[in-house]
Amino acid sequence: MPDHDVFALGDVRLQSGATLHDAKLAYRTFGELNPSRSNAIVLPTYYAGTHVDYEPMIGKGRALDPERYFVVVPNMFSNGVSSSPSNTPAPFNGPKFPRITHWDNVQCQHRLLTGHFKVKKVALVAGFSMGGQQAFHWAALFPDLVERIAPWCSSAKTSNHNWVFLEGV
Repeated sequence: MPDHDVFALGDVRLQSGATLHDAKLAYRTFGELNPSRSNAIVLPTYYAGTHVDYEPMIGKGRALDPERYFVVVPNMFSNGVSSSPSNTPAPFNGPKFPRITHWDNVQCQHRLLTGHFKVKKVALVAGFSMGGQQAFHWAALFPDLVERIAPWCSSAKTSNHNWVFLEGV
């Protein structure tokens, strides 16, 4: 039995104008939505990370406490859990998989939160590295929905310095 759920998005028009066919957004939730649907925390995954990597941060008495908050951990597209070059059927798999941006990820995460879960207010969007970049996008794209963000080890935009650092590793 999988340790996550999947939100079927159908065909998604991407920021580039291309289409992500039969898109699937994998996610994991912890806790319950409160009656006003305002206790959601969104924790987008980072490059090469999955929902499992954040699990040690979520628990009773921690900042991400599922007894107080409804924590949603959506997996980025292309991470091997959500729609990715490795799990998309031909002919759109591998090198034919479309280019994905943070905007694309956040738009689909927004559909999950507001459409599927009927969230009225997002208490916090947090994330590490590329998860943090998605937090910045959430705040910029949906300022009336997002109360606060907490990106860490992140930047709002990938600069040349980031590229040099990543190539060095």
